[in-house]
Amino acid sequence: MQTTCVIGIDIGGTTTSLALVDRTGGVLGEATLATHSDQPGHILVDRLCDAVATLLAALPPHTTIAGIGVGAPNACYQRGTVENPPNLNWGASTNLVALFRQRYDVPTAITNDANAAALGELQFGGARGMDHALVITLGTGLGSGLIVNGELLYGAGGSAGELGHTTVDPDGRSCACGKRGCLETYVSATGLCRTACELLAQRREPSPLRDLSFNQLTSKQVYEAACGGDVIALAAFDTTARILGMKLADAVAHTAPEAIFLSGGLAAAGDLLLEPARRYMEEFLFVSYKGAIKLCRSELQEGNGAVLGAAALAWCEVDKMPLQY
Repeated sequence: MQTTCVIGIDIGGTTTSLALVDRTGGVLGEATLATHSDQPGHILVDRLCDAVATLLAALPPHTTIAGIGVGAPNACYQRGTVENPPNLNWGASTNLVALFRQRYDVPTAITNDANAAALGELQFGGARGMDHALVITLGTGLGSGLIVNGELLYGAGGSAGELGHTTVDPDGRSCACGKRGCLETYVSATGLCRTACELLAQRREPSPLRDLSFNQLTSKQVYEAACGGDVIALAAFDTTARILGMKLADAVAHTAPEAIFLSGGLAAAGDLLLEPARRYMEEFLFVSYKGAIKLCRSELQEGNGAVLGAAALAWCEVDKMPLQY
């Protein structure tokens, strides 16, 4: 019996993950490579294709590849390129779609990791059956993907959904993008640490976090301190949740989603973040939306959510192909 799957790839600055994924989201084989960010993109593509060949060799002989989906930083869906990526020494533009199409004659597409996460949630996670949803990725920064009328919203130029760079405070924290006061400088793993340090400077309560310098402090340590009842850590989570809830209420006014899903490392804090964020979102929501928007964690498995999202992108491209008669 013939088995059909797609290749899902998640490219990061340090590691790159790939998986062979079937139509239901089942992972048939997976691998992780060092990205070697100092090398050009075409070398990584060659190494990924070699890894795919190794995975296929371990599967039944009638397994075929139907498409390829790639999640990568600064990826442009319309052009198939990765452009000026942070943490990758790839130059101004690398056309990854063209590089993969030299090796595989199948539908191939690329998008950023947050958009891939949204597609993964739509096809394999909690947003299945929904026409309107918002997915927020909370890691070193804040990414977002918008599902509108059952499809991912790319917008003109392919860059729709940059909620992480909406403004919380125009005179606020400096952001790596060059602006000040961006949402991701407050609501992210690094944003949580910055808030904790500000609170340590402003308040006098004893805290185990006082024994750590800013460069040592991690979001996990703030989480562990909060779980232990530390008032500074709890206040840092509350401040983070309030800003998140406020900006999610703004996003609801623009897109009116059925649900909002949080994924990524900071979302793993669970109700420390989710419960107050729900409360604050309700407080800031326009009256028409109150009580109607679900806020919950992603239902994709934490370990392979990124490659499942990339695989969902691939299946979307496969479904756009005309039927063969």
